This record gives sequence, C-alpha cells and structure tokens, in this order.
Amino acid sequence: MSGSPALRLLTGLLFLEATAMIVVVLVLVVDILTLPATSLVSAIALTVLAAIGAIFISAVAIGALRRSGWVRGGAVIWQLVQLAIGIGAFQGAFAQPAIGWALLAPSVVVLVLLFTPSVLAAISRDGV
Repeated sequence: MSGSPALRLLTGLLFLEATAMIVVVLVLVVDILTLPATSLVSAIALTVLAAIGAIFISAVAIGALRRSGWVRGGAVIWQLVQLAIGIGAFQGAFAQPAIGWALLAPSVVVLVLLFTPSVLAAISRDGV
C-alpha cells in the first residue's frame, strides 16, 4: 500500500478495529452455544448488532485501503461510538478501565489521523 505514513497508520488501525470486532462476534457466538443465557433472544440480538458493527468497520477499513472519499464520515461515526463505549467502561459496578483505555486510545489516534492534511488529501473525492 502506498501513501503517507499517516494513511498507512489509519488504515492499519481501522483493520485492527475490524479484527477486534470479528473476534467479539466469534466470542459471542461461542458464548451462545456453550453458556446458559438469561435471555437467549437478547444474546442473539447483541450478537447480530456486533456482527453489523464488524461488517461496518470492515467496510470502512477496506474503503480506507482503497482511498474512498466516504471513509472519513464512516470512520468518525465508528470512533464516536467506540469513544462512548470506552468511557462507559470506566463507570459502574463492573468497570473495566483496561477495556476503556483499549477503546479510547485508538479512537483518539484515528480521529486525529482522519483530519491530518496528508490523509485528507489522500481520501478526498477529487484526490487534491
């Protein structure tokens, strides 16, 4: 893949996030099949929503690899969702700060990279 280092890092982080979501979906499927669920319908619904998220971020990552113009909007939306989940991971009785940081750090980096001049130039619709 050619392009600026910022674009390569952005694409790599998006693919890392896509891979993480695919792993989440696989874990949820294994949980449905092996663990008793309080609500099977809720477990299936959560798995379907996670699968939709995995498909979405995978499409964004592929779009970044292809330098598609629509990538910036999709990536910003995904990072905002990820930031909200990351902030939530710091709160409550079952707080998981490690998960919170694992979600917040790449989100902030991706948001910064999305608006660097070299990335903006590479993924703009007219290539300028």
